[in-house]
Amino acid sequence: MREITEIDIIILSYAKDPALKEITENALKSLNESENNQSIKFNTIVIESEKKLRPYQYPKTKTIYPKQNFGYHKYMNIGIKMTQSEFVCICNNDLVFHKGWASEILQAFEKDPNLSSASPACSIHHPDHGIAINSGIHIGYEVRKELVGWCLFFKRDMLKVTGKLDPKFKFWFADNDYSMTLQEHGLKHALVASSIVDHLESKTLNTKSDKEKWKLTVRERFYYEYKWEGRSFLSYMNRLRKFK
Repeated sequence: MREITEIDIIILSYAKDPALKEITENALKSLNESENNQSIKFNTIVIESEKKLRPYQYPKTKTIYPKQNFGYHKYMNIGIKMTQSEFVCICNNDLVFHKGWASEILQAFEKDPNLSSASPACSIHHPDHGIAINSGIHIGYEVRKELVGWCLFFKRDMLKVTGKLDPKFKFWFADNDYSMTLQEHGLKHALVASSIVDHLESKTLNTKSDKEKWKLTVRERFYYEYKWEGRSFLSYMNRLRKFK
């Protein structure tokens, strides 16, 4: 009998209205229909920010409602800690999973044992950025090219090297931090262009006010510059004070 590969899927959702709830539901539907459940099993955790939905459970998931304030990496770390499979995939909710997407990434890992992390291609986004669908495996770390923050698939053992995701990144620059962390530790990442997961481009973020978007972006940029670009701690703190 063929062994079933288990993959832990962690999806963040903010279903503050029926339209956003439907986006999460559609993503889960496409996920559950994307692979043969005789060969791949998804252990799906949805981390829902809209507390008014409690105790609602999305179909075929374990849905949790954290007490902590939202943070992209913080919430992903909660999901990672709750799971234990060899493979982990952290995702936005505004995705469409195509048939065989996970199988293609698993095959890439099998072909290259040194590959620690991968992203699927988006048939909407990547052709406009110079990468054709089904054009092979593209090694690299460029954000929104080889590395797409809306869907990151990695071997759990990688975390023994990198540690948990940095919770100071609440939303913006989380993917940049992930990229720099892989590079710092010499861990190989690739875009698998035969694995297709389409991104519907920040459907949740676009419902936020300009002020909320500003808070989600600028503060993280200051911290990113301090962590990775050599800005002094004093400069970082001064910019934060001015930002307040």
